[in-house]
Amino acid sequence: MEESIRKVVGLGIISWAAAFVLMRKAFPKRSFEFCNRVVSTIHAVLAVTLASLSVQDWSCPVCPLASNSSPKQMKALAVSLSYLIYDLICCLFDNKVNVDNSVHHLVSIVGIGAGLAYGKCGSEMAAALWITEISSPFLHLRELLKELGYRDTDLNIAADISDDKTRRL
Repeated sequence: MEESIRKVVGLGIISWAAAFVLMRKAFPKRSFEFCNRVVSTIHAVLAVTLASLSVQDWSCPVCPLASNSSPKQMKALAVSLSYLIYDLICCLFDNKVNVDNSVHHLVSIVGIGAGLAYGKCGSEMAAALWITEISSPFLHLRELLKELGYRDTDLNIAADISDDKTRRL
């Protein structure tokens, strides 16, 4: 893995943690999970944006197959790797540790880390990142709205429908 990518990952972990602390300060009466979901939503939007910007040819978003990763693809993956490391650590500090979530994070960290170290398949990995994160803001919005007291409202139903529709893309 290149030194510049390692720096992006290291700085990213610090930045995600700082964003979480900022959310805790901004929303002192909200839960740990609420603040973490806000950070997760920021990551999802950033990940989809960076993955979209890394596409070399929109007529074939996963082309060229099995090629060297571009710098934009590497950066998109490094930002998400840093987020996954932050989120794994953050989840361990929550009162309820979820084994499924921890395994998901570990597998994703190993997979993205291997892709960054190998420097290949950036198109495929950026596409996978885009697909997995496109519905995340709506998923998090559903839970954020519930904590804000908007359970069973039209706004919450709209978030549910948006989450469902993006998962079916």
